[in-house]
Amino acid sequence: MSRLNVHHGFSGASLSLLFALNATLAAAPPAAVPAAAPPVLAPMTAQQVIQVLDQTIDWYRTLGIQQQAANEPSDLLILYDNRQTANQVISLAFELARANAEILGKQPQPKDSGAAQSLAALQSKFAAQSAQIQAELASSQAQLAKARPAQKTELQAKIAELNGELDLIGARRNLLTTMSTFSNQSDTNGFSAAALKAQIDAMAVTAPTPVGATGAAPAAAAGSATAPAPSASPAAAPIAALTGVSGIAAVRYGIWDLAANVFRLSEKGAAIDAIDQRTAALQATFARLRTPLIAQLKGLSARGDVLAAQADTADSAALNQVRDQLDTLSSQFKQTSALMIPLSKQGVLLNQYRRNLGNWRDAVGNQYRDALKTLGVRVAVLAVVLAIVFAAAEVWRRAVLRYIQDSRRRYQFLLLRRIALWSLVVLIAGFAFASELGSIVTFAGLITAGLAVAMQSVLVSIVGYFFLIGKYGIRVGDRVQIGEVTGEVIDLGLVRMHLMELGAHGLSGPTGRVVAFANSIVFQVSSGLFKQIHGVNFVWREVSVGLPAGVDFAAAKEKLLTAVTGALKDDSEEIVRQSREIQRATASSYGGDAQPRVQLSFSATGVEAHIRYPVHLRHAAEIDERVSQSVFAALAALSADSKPARST
Repeated sequence: MSRLNVHHGFSGASLSLLFALNATLAAAPPAAVPAAAPPVLAPMTAQQVIQVLDQTIDWYRTLGIQQQAANEPSDLLILYDNRQTANQVISLAFELARANAEILGKQPQPKDSGAAQSLAALQSKFAAQSAQIQAELASSQAQLAKARPAQKTELQAKIAELNGELDLIGARRNLLTTMSTFSNQSDTNGFSAAALKAQIDAMAVTAPTPVGATGAAPAAAAGSATAPAPSASPAAAPIAALTGVSGIAAVRYGIWDLAANVFRLSEKGAAIDAIDQRTAALQATFARLRTPLIAQLKGLSARGDVLAAQADTADSAALNQVRDQLDTLSSQFKQTSALMIPLSKQGVLLNQYRRNLGNWRDAVGNQYRDALKTLGVRVAVLAVVLAIVFAAAEVWRRAVLRYIQDSRRRYQFLLLRRIALWSLVVLIAGFAFASELGSIVTFAGLITAGLAVAMQSVLVSIVGYFFLIGKYGIRVGDRVQIGEVTGEVIDLGLVRMHLMELGAHGLSGPTGRVVAFANSIVFQVSSGLFKQIHGVNFVWREVSVGLPAGVDFAAAKEKLLTAVTGALKDDSEEIVRQSREIQRATASSYGGDAQPRVQLSFSATGVEAHIRYPVHLRHAAEIDERVSQSVFAALAALSADSKPARST
């Protein structure tokens, strides 16, 4: 009956562990049975335990990166699932570390032979000395009981001295025992098993998620410091994150936001790939630790099957020996299973973790392609709209060049085209890149207010430019007078104009100086701006001469008019053309035919003739000289005619 209990008890424990570990363990063929059960070896040294824990904790901190990247409802659900999985993985890592530390504390470690022999020799020496002193002390105490009073004092002093020696030897033996215990608790790397356990406990306290002394994370640790703690319902955390934590922004369609979304999704995919690589590295570490344990479990299972078969035919003495071996195997199997079970669970959890990351990466990839497509469509639409605007501007330009012959009007229409074109381009680009109409309106208002304050003079000059190029405005080549400066316009810019100064009220040539005036001069009352109508370049001159006494005034008037007209005959056609230009530009009959006139006036000194005639500015001096000569000749003739009349 006992044989059956032993056999079936071990077989049931073996089956329960085998089903929990790996299918390959049960399907593998039995290995060669060793003569004695090998001792359970820890898969990791103390330093490797610390390294694995550091790697696991560092991997756990990637949850913070995931939370920063999670801004969609599906992202938050995956983040919540990954957090639960990561909490279990880190708890199993500490469970594995503690189980490994227990095995390290129990298994014998090779020691320094010289140090061990020295400690053993000292222990033997102190033991022999202690036994000798105790024997001598017992003999002295026996003598003291039978000694005479005169000998008791000497024996008591001897007993006290022996007790002192015995205490000194006991202190030395305690020191050697402590040193031997410390040496027995150290592995080959000199890392104490007790120190390893203390290090594991310290790392558990400082881990991102609280890990208890048994290695299991409490329920409250499900929501670590990197994210809000979940409520009673598992779905409460993602719902709360959706409503208040994630801060998902409304969908925007500006090119700027679409481009930013494309870059954000690209960085998000790269972050998920990096996390997956770190998860794969941790998974490979756990798989490397699991491989020797699987082989060890196969060997223990094969030896257990052989011992169970031997128990069916063994006698009582052999059965007791088989039972002891089975108990040893069961203990070793439990120790190995304590390491194998966390590693197997971690493998399953990390597979699920990587599947979640793969699903997340696929979703982000689809979002990236959609965002890139949307951005491409918006950029294409912007390009098409701008192409239409530029095509319309080109049609405008060709129409102006074809149908408007006047150069001044053509310049004005082309300038208006340029302003309209770039205003539309800026407006279309602003609406295309901005996400909200309110933002661009606010931005434009602030920019306008700032420009109005900082560039007030420049803006006034720009407005003045449009006044200067109006119907009666000025252009390059016109002769103008601003205040006391007379000159010819050589440049008319958007902000200021430049004049080539002319001397003697414009009647002489250029002085060689260039004068610059801001276009805002048109708004200044104190400085008048005088200009001639475009295409008109003559002025009226007026001279007064006294007529000789006794002449025929009507004949004198006629002679003077004939003389002036003859002096102006070379420039008469140009002056007539310019006078008609004045009539056309002003839409009135003002200006007449621009012919010279002579008017007589009587005064106390006699009769004066007022001669008024037009002068082309470019030939003003020459014309004045010709008119003067003609008038002098006419006056000389009138004087000669008046002398015979007097004598008669």
